[in-house]
Amino acid sequence: MKPWILLSTLLLLVSCGRHEAASHKAAALSEAKVKVQGARLQPHTAAEEVVGTVRSKLRAMVEAKISGRLLEYTAIPGTKVKKGDLLARLENQEIQAKVDQAKAMLEQAQSDFSRQKQLIESKATARQDFDAADARVKVATASVSEAETMAGYARVTAPFDGVITRKLADVGDLAMPGKPLLEIEAPTSLRFEADLPEAMLDRVSMGAKMQVRIATLPQPLEAVVSEIAPVADPVSRTFLVKLDLPSAEGLRTGQFGRVAVPVAETKLLLVPAASVIRRGQMELLFVAKDGHALLRLVKTGKVLSDGIEILSGLEEGAQVVINDAAKLTDGQPVTIQP
Repeated sequence: MKPWILLSTLLLLVSCGRHEAASHKAAALSEAKVKVQGARLQPHTAAEEVVGTVRSKLRAMVEAKISGRLLEYTAIPGTKVKKGDLLARLENQEIQAKVDQAKAMLEQAQSDFSRQKQLIESKATARQDFDAADARVKVATASVSEAETMAGYARVTAPFDGVITRKLADVGDLAMPGKPLLEIEAPTSLRFEADLPEAMLDRVSMGAKMQVRIATLPQPLEAVVSEIAPVADPVSRTFLVKLDLPSAEGLRTGQFGRVAVPVAETKLLLVPAASVIRRGQMELLFVAKDGHALLRLVKTGKVLSDGIEILSGLEEGAQVVINDAAKLTDGQPVTIQP
């Protein structure tokens, strides 16, 4: 017999032996009952995340309305205050002197008016002099009111219920209009602020609902767009967008987060999360075909609430095993349960 004929015969025998062994192995596996679900293309809105910060809707930089040295400063960061609570007190000797002067002038004007009233009743003075005395009383009264109002500005009070977030002065500092003394925020009403590039601005509209993910919270929050800046920042060329946040435990001002801005509509091939098996660096799943479980090596993408995206290794419509996939063996007979 020629050598090449002998070699071909040996290879054929070996091949037949392997096929027979594989057949025996498949036959030795018990039939498994499985549930399947077809891999489907599902519409998906692709989004790009933009970083931002949680801020209070109501916040203010509190400053003095008059100039003066700070005699008292009770604003401590983290302290809760009520509207009208004293935050700081300024020296006001000069203003108090003006109050005393205005009151003295009012007393004099009232005295002159009383005398002119008696004289006009007895027709011993001209009507013009009586009217002038009456006008002086009104002017003096207004001067007292103005001086007392200015004196009241020596007390700096909380403009609304909130929390002191920053202390910007101390006792002995010179307070003046335009120089902030502290920052106060209302923690009960929060929003998310982010700077969006110009290219993404047309994807956002007033009243639109968007997902905001805060680093310290387990679940994303559904926020509503409430403000869109009409002009761009001249330095960053971005537009400030503000979104109202729902109340959530653990949510507070200053937290870092990301808002998902929709940028395109696409379709993803999705399978249930339970169908994907991870073994080391490999991602696997089983499909049911011709009464057998066939192992497929796949590559996954996004993890969504309704499934996992499959980037490669699987075709649309494939019957993916969704229960006890990790217990199956490649080639094992299966029966599909309804």
